[in-house]
Parts: sequence; C-alpha cells; structure tokens
Amino acid sequence: MSGVNKNIVILISGSGSNMAAIVETARTQRWQARFGARVAAVISNKAAAQGLVWAKEQGIAAAALDHTAYDSREAFDAALMAEIDRHGPALVVLAGFMRILTPGFVQHYEGRLVNIHPSLLPAFPGLKTHQRAIEMGCRVAGASVHRVTSELDHGEILEQAVVPVLPGDTAETLSARVLTQEHLIYPRAVERLLSV
Repeated sequence: MSGVNKNIVILISGSGSNMAAIVETARTQRWQARFGARVAAVISNKAAAQGLVWAKEQGIAAAALDHTAYDSREAFDAALMAEIDRHGPALVVLAGFMRILTPGFVQHYEGRLVNIHPSLLPAFPGLKTHQRAIEMGCRVAGASVHRVTSELDHGEILEQAVVPVLPGDTAETLSARVLTQEHLIYPRAVERLLSV
C-alpha cells in the first residue's frame, strides 16, 4: 500500500472497542510518521453508538447514518459509500459493524476492506460464535482478521488469535477473553497492511 495519506475509515455499530484499540495503536506506533496513515473518520449505522462519542473526543471525524432511514440495503450502502469516499480511504475497517454488506459495496472496496470475526475462521461464521464453540465442545476459540468478500466471513485470513475454552465458560466469559486478543491482533493486522 504505497503512497502518502493512507486514510483509514472505521465502521462501528456500538462501543467501538476495536476501533479505539486501532486509534491508540496508530498513535503509539506513530503510523502517521511511519506510513502517512491516520484514522480519518469513524462512521456508525447507529447514532447512539458510544464509539462515536469517543472518536469525537479524539478529534476524529465521526458520523452516523441510520440504516433504518433507507428503503433498501442497497440505498443504505450507497449513502455509506458516499460518506466513506469523502475521506479517500486506503483502508475501510469493519470493527463491530453489524450489517451485512451488499456485493456492490464489497466490490467497491475490494482489496481495501477488512473485518474482525470472533471465531477461528473458517469455523463458526455468522453470529453466536462463542455459544456455538462451547456447545460443540471446542477446546479452543479465538478471533480472525480477514479480508472481506461477498461471502460472509470468508476471505483471506490476515491474523488469528487462539484462546482456550475453559471449563464452566459461558458465551459472555469466553467473549470477554477473546475480545482482549481482538484488541491486539486487529491493530497488528492493519499495521501490516499499511507497511506493504
């Protein structure tokens, strides 16, 4: 990813803890000086997303587009693309963005779109990953950073972290342990993409 001004746009739906981990890493690892990279904007499909408040406090452009205000998934994705493209993104980072994206959206950002998923892909794509891992008797769970393709939770795996499933684990306790690893591997995967 050569060139200057590598803007990163992060999409969130909630607290934005992975977004915050990326922003903090960008600061401490001096992405601006090293790669010409910065988190240019944070966008949510929910106006009440706590992550937007935090992003604004960091001086990052923050916007909300309410997906319920649009007649179709395609109409929402078109508006979202227009908002993202205002920032000239080198990377679009999905960080807890709870929307299935249209093929047109995915194609528009091909090669620039990444996501984090709370399982060791290809195991357990979709939702309720921690509960499913426990029910299947898995001894390990984890998280995967991957390129986004039009097929849900597929695409090249860029980084993974493995977490043990402990006796007595609930979906909540396992989720909390996996999340601590997400906060480590997502910034690392983004940094690697910026460095090539």
